[in-house]
Amino acid sequence: MNIGALYRSLVDEDFKVLAALEKALVGREHAPVDVVERLSGIHGGRFLTTLRRLHKMRLVRREVVAGATMLRLTYLGYDMLALRALVRANVLEAIDGRVGVGKESEIYLGLAPGGTRVAVKFLRIGRASFRQTRRLRAWARDRSMTWYEQSKVCAEREFKALQELHPLSALVPRPVGYSRHVVVTEFIDGVELYERPELEDPGRVLDLILETVSIAYHRARIVHGDLSEYNIMVRREDEVPFIIDWPQYVYRDDPTAPDLLRRDVHYVVKFFNKVYRLRVDPEEALRRVLTPRG
Repeated sequence: MNIGALYRSLVDEDFKVLAALEKALVGREHAPVDVVERLSGIHGGRFLTTLRRLHKMRLVRREVVAGATMLRLTYLGYDMLALRALVRANVLEAIDGRVGVGKESEIYLGLAPGGTRVAVKFLRIGRASFRQTRRLRAWARDRSMTWYEQSKVCAEREFKALQELHPLSALVPRPVGYSRHVVVTEFIDGVELYERPELEDPGRVLDLILETVSIAYHRARIVHGDLSEYNIMVRREDEVPFIIDWPQYVYRDDPTAPDLLRRDVHYVVKFFNKVYRLRVDPEEALRRVLTPRG
């Protein structure tokens, strides 16, 4: 699926129907066809033609609910709305192929105005992870939230965390913009730590990771909450590590913060000890993180 080509194939009426469906779906998974038609401002044959076109492109789905034909927005349809907003906001100019996949996201290479490369991250909270998220994240316990709305909250939280951390010299991607469930950041040419890249100085890499964890804790007053080798990117040119994937963060005064911070530090230290043969005491590393830096 070439997401850029699909976006370029859409016309204004397609976006009007997609936007109307999004509006009709607030707080629910399905919307009546007549409600979407009324909200779109497109009627009769033109509306049905547009709807058939969107269904064929898998941007919307028709489903029978309690004997009535209802509409549901697919993630691909939601993608198109987010890309439209980012293009109109002059954040994004083009999008290329997929360069990464996470358990709750897909990352594409994009171009910002002026030709600057950016990473375009689509948050995709699925049904299983949605249920898990509801159990673990206090902000997701609103039973009226669909997984589309939760993906949007994840993107908002990630962008906010990066906005707070990047000016503090924390090693995180520079935020560029966001819309709905999509976050745009600077593109980092690197390799994720789970791939176990050869490192000239793994001790230095670990120190830089712990420094960012400390900056987040003391200056931004947040804890990552899910730190592992899967959300640490090591830049190829200089082996500088960047911590990514921040939507699950908690504030320092959250009752769960101490346990999450300990878990983050212990997990990363144990990974480096096992893979790179370091001999770092996890508790000593935690004490270093908890000690404010000048």
